[in-house]
Amino acid sequence: MKQIKEILISPNVTLYQAVEAIDTGSLQVLLVVNELGQLCGSVTDGDIRRSILKGKNMDTPVSEIMNSEPVVATAGTTREAVHLLMKANEIHCVPVVDDQGRVIGLETETRLIRAGVEETWVVLMAGGLGMRLRPLTEEIPKPMLPINGKPILEGIIERFLEQGFQKFFISVNYKAEMIRDYFGDGSKWGADISYLSEDKRLGTAGALSLLPTKNMPENILVMNGDLLTTVDFRQFLDFHKKTKAKGSMCVRDYSMQVPYGVVEVDEHNFTGITEKPAHRFYINAGIYLLSSSVIEEVPANGFFDVTNLFEKLKMQNHCLSVFPMRENWLDIGDLKEYEKAQIG
Repeated sequence: MKQIKEILISPNVTLYQAVEAIDTGSLQVLLVVNELGQLCGSVTDGDIRRSILKGKNMDTPVSEIMNSEPVVATAGTTREAVHLLMKANEIHCVPVVDDQGRVIGLETETRLIRAGVEETWVVLMAGGLGMRLRPLTEEIPKPMLPINGKPILEGIIERFLEQGFQKFFISVNYKAEMIRDYFGDGSKWGADISYLSEDKRLGTAGALSLLPTKNMPENILVMNGDLLTTVDFRQFLDFHKKTKAKGSMCVRDYSMQVPYGVVEVDEHNFTGITEKPAHRFYINAGIYLLSSSVIEEVPANGFFDVTNLFEKLKMQNHCLSVFPMRENWLDIGDLKEYEKAQIG
């Protein structure tokens, strides 16, 4: 049973404080308790991200977004029974309470979490021409440009490995031999790397049609090979599973401020004016999770973007979800962004 002191919080803790506690802890869950130590609810990373999508700000107390009826076990429940409870409810941890409802422990099933990560394939899209980074990409493909002394793609792979992912497919086209020669089969990094060879440009999803169909796992994580991010891919995978989505997309918050006063009009009548309003959007962050069952929707050997796939799945009424990122994220699309990445 895990030590729980570090994950007990009061109902008045803010979302900002909860994020800090989750990111610095190892259990990825917080238990909300009252002054008597009695369980009031639980808060996960997914709960926080869903509240952000609903417009909650980071000063909101966790009492407004917590799961007020978490699955619990009572003192004396066998570990086997607790694990059956986790499996039945598709969760990875269960708080243990005494007969007064006070939290006395937390049971976790790290094996289930690890298995889900290890089984997931990671597809890294690295076949682009990198035209906006010329002249740097005239002799080297964009994913091989160095950041802090190592290629962008190497940093990406190492981050996945740190989180337990092991099986990688790299889609290659432009100067593919440089990527193949550098990474080989991935054994140098303790990874298993294969390649999807594009004879022509296939877009951000077309290469998925080249994946082997044998032993395909339940989920496939797809990411552009020119991104720097500190996102926890395990949290993304857990979010994707809990939403039961066929496809999940990482999104970034983007605000744009109008530099003028915006006049509100009803026909020819002046109704008001808003000074320099800010408009908030969610933009595509280039990281996706797909159920393997949708790969057959990608046309063979044709140009097809992931956005085309999401639109197609939406027309078929499949469940699709968005995962709001609050972590660092940088798309190295041009020389300005590449210089920013070098500064760190």
